[in-house]
Amino acid sequence: MKNNATNSKYHRAKWWQLALFPLNNTATNLYMTLMGYISYYLVGFAGIGVVVAGTIMTAMRIWDGVTDPIIGFILDKTNGRFGKNRPFMVLGNITLAVMAIIIFKTTHLVPKKFSLIYFIFVYAIYIVGYTLQCVVTKSAQSCLTNDPSQRPIFALFDGVYNTVLFTVIGYVVMNVWYKQYNGFTLELFDTFLKFTVVLSALFTILAVIAIWSKDRTEYFGTGEPVKVTFKDYWEVLKHNRAIQMLVVSASSDKLAGTIAQNSIVTVMLYGVVCGDVGIGGQLGMVMMIPNMLIMFFGVGYIARKLGQRKAMIYGSLGGIIFNVALVLLFILGDPTTLSLTNISLFTVLFLTFTILGKGAAGVAGSIVIPMTADCADYETYRSGKYVPGLMGTLFSFVDKIISSFGTTIVSLSIAAIGFTTTQPTADTPYTTAILGISLALMFGLTIFGLVCNVIAMKFYPLTKEKMEEIQEAIAEIKSKNIA
Repeated sequence: MKNNATNSKYHRAKWWQLALFPLNNTATNLYMTLMGYISYYLVGFAGIGVVVAGTIMTAMRIWDGVTDPIIGFILDKTNGRFGKNRPFMVLGNITLAVMAIIIFKTTHLVPKKFSLIYFIFVYAIYIVGYTLQCVVTKSAQSCLTNDPSQRPIFALFDGVYNTVLFTVIGYVVMNVWYKQYNGFTLELFDTFLKFTVVLSALFTILAVIAIWSKDRTEYFGTGEPVKVTFKDYWEVLKHNRAIQMLVVSASSDKLAGTIAQNSIVTVMLYGVVCGDVGIGGQLGMVMMIPNMLIMFFGVGYIARKLGQRKAMIYGSLGGIIFNVALVLLFILGDPTTLSLTNISLFTVLFLTFTILGKGAAGVAGSIVIPMTADCADYETYRSGKYVPGLMGTLFSFVDKIISSFGTTIVSLSIAAIGFTTTQPTADTPYTTAILGISLALMFGLTIFGLVCNVIAMKFYPLTKEKMEEIQEAIAEIKSKNIA
């Protein structure tokens, strides 16, 4: 088994491993989705102001980024009896579950003068758990498979899972639980919490099973352990052009995506501008299958045949075109006619532009994680060091620092139009200021992120041909090490 892994150019994963391991990312995204609604809990039940809540979430996101290099450094030095990656997955998910339960079950019971400090302390520990599990999503890519035609398959499954996850939860929260519990109540958050904890634990177990047989030394880099120091972080950042460009691309994209998915933004756009707070979730269900079909083409064909770099470029260009079309549609059309029961021209155009725009942008977004694995292999090829934890967390550090400003941008944006002590709800009267802020946050920043993608990819060196050359070189190094 060991000789086969090291003497051939590629070590490939089985199809079920490629299908199940992306659930590790879905497991953490479940918690990210839950925490996307945390401001309603903090403002409504913990007595924390709107701007303060947004600032706290920004500060905690920065703390999230700070923990990344530390945990990545520990992962790169780990290789025990339970492997390099599995302990981080299990410990991370347990920490997430315990801390999320403490947050939503106890913060509102703490005296208001202590609730802010209490939440910050508990949430800081929650972030450590989130980082522990997230680091594996990127670091384990390189040991799961090094075949350039297989790596995009991770993005395919990951994209499908996340499309289903965000669509279904968005629908259930606003069209089922919101109506069932008459708003964002403690009962709603209790149900949401139970759903997240149980499903995330199940997904983590399946992901651990998927990576089990590949979480061994012979699948790591050159097949030999390497000594890693903090100095290597600076060397990678300074010399690895691939990770530099991927950070620029994905962090700007992530900032835009974080803002567009913010619950306040969706409530303003659909609840206030369009007049139906539940229509966003309903539309998501309608568009889910078409979006996945576009992703199958973009990832399954373009990325596998032409390389991940070209998939990123083509997906970003498509996203730019159709998001510009959506902005013009809201300005020139009548958003109040958006309906699935009384189909209007606005509805037809909105569905068309959104399906094509989200599908194209989804291709660009989902391809980032396997591209991180390419950057890790490029570093092995460039310097001889296998540092997937460093690579993944270096990427995450910059990504999270930049995207951490998402909640603050939303909070400051709504404060600028008068919402300083309360947040917009479905009952808030329509104004042109709300329309302008909604379009800027939902579509404008998305366009900005996608433009950054296109520019960054012009300087990204890892074409499909270059990755084939890299894997051949690493295979030769492994053969010499075995000899």
